[in-house]
Amino acid sequence: MNTENNNKPNKGSFPKHLAILVLVLLAASLISNMAKGALKAKQEQEVSYDTFYKMVETGEVESVYIGDNRIDIYVKSGSKDYSPLITYYTVMAEDPLRTSNLLKYGVTTFQEKPDNSASVWEILLTVVLPAVMMVLLLVFMFKRMGGGSGGIMGVGKSTAKMYMQKSTGVTFKDVAGCDEAKESLVELVDFLHNPKKYREIGAKLPKGALLVGPPGTGKTLLAKAIAGEADVPFFSLSGSDFVEMFVGVGASRVRDLFKQAGNMAPCIIFIDEIDAIGKSRDSRFPGGGNDEREQTLNQLLSEMDGFDPGKGIMVLGATNRPEILDRALLRPGRFDRRIVIDKPDLKGRVAILKVHSKDVKLDETVDFEEIGLATSGAVGADLANMMNEAAINAVKCGRTAVSQKDLFDAVEVVLVGKEKKDRILSQEERKIVSYHEVGHALIAAVQKNSEPVQKITIVPRTMGALGYVMQVPEEEKYLNTKAELEAMIVVALGGRAAEELIFDSVTTGAANDIEKATEIARNMVTRFGMSDEFGLMALARTEDMYLTGRTVMDCSDETAGKIDRLVADMLIRYYEDAKKILNDNMEALHKIAAFLIEKETISGREFMEIYRSVNMEEKDEEA
Repeated sequence: MNTENNNKPNKGSFPKHLAILVLVLLAASLISNMAKGALKAKQEQEVSYDTFYKMVETGEVESVYIGDNRIDIYVKSGSKDYSPLITYYTVMAEDPLRTSNLLKYGVTTFQEKPDNSASVWEILLTVVLPAVMMVLLLVFMFKRMGGGSGGIMGVGKSTAKMYMQKSTGVTFKDVAGCDEAKESLVELVDFLHNPKKYREIGAKLPKGALLVGPPGTGKTLLAKAIAGEADVPFFSLSGSDFVEMFVGVGASRVRDLFKQAGNMAPCIIFIDEIDAIGKSRDSRFPGGGNDEREQTLNQLLSEMDGFDPGKGIMVLGATNRPEILDRALLRPGRFDRRIVIDKPDLKGRVAILKVHSKDVKLDETVDFEEIGLATSGAVGADLANMMNEAAINAVKCGRTAVSQKDLFDAVEVVLVGKEKKDRILSQEERKIVSYHEVGHALIAAVQKNSEPVQKITIVPRTMGALGYVMQVPEEEKYLNTKAELEAMIVVALGGRAAEELIFDSVTTGAANDIEKATEIARNMVTRFGMSDEFGLMALARTEDMYLTGRTVMDCSDETAGKIDRLVADMLIRYYEDAKKILNDNMEALHKIAAFLIEKETISGREFMEIYRSVNMEEKDEEA
């Protein structure tokens, strides 16, 4: 054992003992002053000037001390009315006969001295020493609150959570549906594990990687998986953690974060929602030109340029708004790689469902392929929620394993909400909703470019739907033809067409259908080049493609007016097509609607059986 180190004095012990001594002295001084003041207040008593004269006349007074502002009175030890332990005093008054009267009544031992004649030691002990000790105490407290760095109360200190080695509890086995992104990240992990073989060939470790994708696709989960696989310290924090009300705090926290990371290298720094501090400095962008945010961003850029790539510090960022990030942050040498984590395809959704079902008991009816087809557009977070809802539903129904029905019910809960059992529709409303939903389903069945119907229901849902038709594609699709888009518009307008044909009136129930139909028709004209009037001209662009996906018009006002008229004409034409299809299949519309009113929910198989039976009867009659 190294005794030399044990004999060395502790560097922090002397300041600590000094601080304790200062605290003890300060406390003793305060207690002493308080006791002295209390005792003094207890031993003194003020009397009026007339009372003072009476005390002198009755022979109670032994001596007096005359000051500038008051007269201290000391009574004789044998006094009956006054205590010799108390110093009586009275205010100073103009009295030219006071000296002669005091001599007259035997008060012969008196002298004059200035009031408040405190000694130098009393001033030092009661005033100077407490002030000095208070200053020392404040300096000590500020130093302690600063924690050695970061300023007062550590506001400039990094708030990053550090996970050591595999303590994140996540590996690449827990991530599915983004194989290409995993492949890119496996290379980064190999860089951290085996930097020597890359340096020997002349390759440099990438300084950073930006994870980009819609919310819920697993960006944060992937970052934690990298830490679990790399077996290195993992610093995790959000971009908003750098932002405070104090100016300069963000830059200070960036410095402290990279200082900690340098001491723990090799390691990974993960900044989630990096757009909170990495927003473009261009004042044309919302939030641009903010001095505090710019200071923080400048410090981050400086730190990413300054650290030695040979140390093995990897910076990961995650965002769903890459278009607003500063260009200086995205250049090679800072974030060298952009890894896109998009919504999973059919294969990815099936893999995600399997990952989230590894601890869930499933029965033999479960078919993840079918669930994957029914959840087109869902992200990993949605699928995890669906699996959990299915397990909850199985327990609620008293089953010991999750069935396919539980999974489909969970899909409905996540997409359209739970059934509203307390909302009771009137008979007239049930009839309208029934014909409306059957109108959608019937047009979908007649058109060859529409997706098959899986389910029809008129049970209200918590997300506002009074009924809906679930369509499930037969296979995963990445492109849509013009004919398929036109079929989608006709199906969307089928509910409104059925209401007008049957009830000779329309309701507000088609609001969402009209929105969808209008959006598809507008995109056909402005983005997909599917109109004869404008041809291949791009008239709109998509902003926030990973977040809102909103479309912004990129044309003149005159052209926008022409687009509106063209879209309106398209919708009228497709609406007439919907009414024609329903008129040609009116008997099937009545029969299926009556069956739906009775059952409230019918499956796609039941729907097709009724539709085919009606067609067979019509063919027999024609024959």
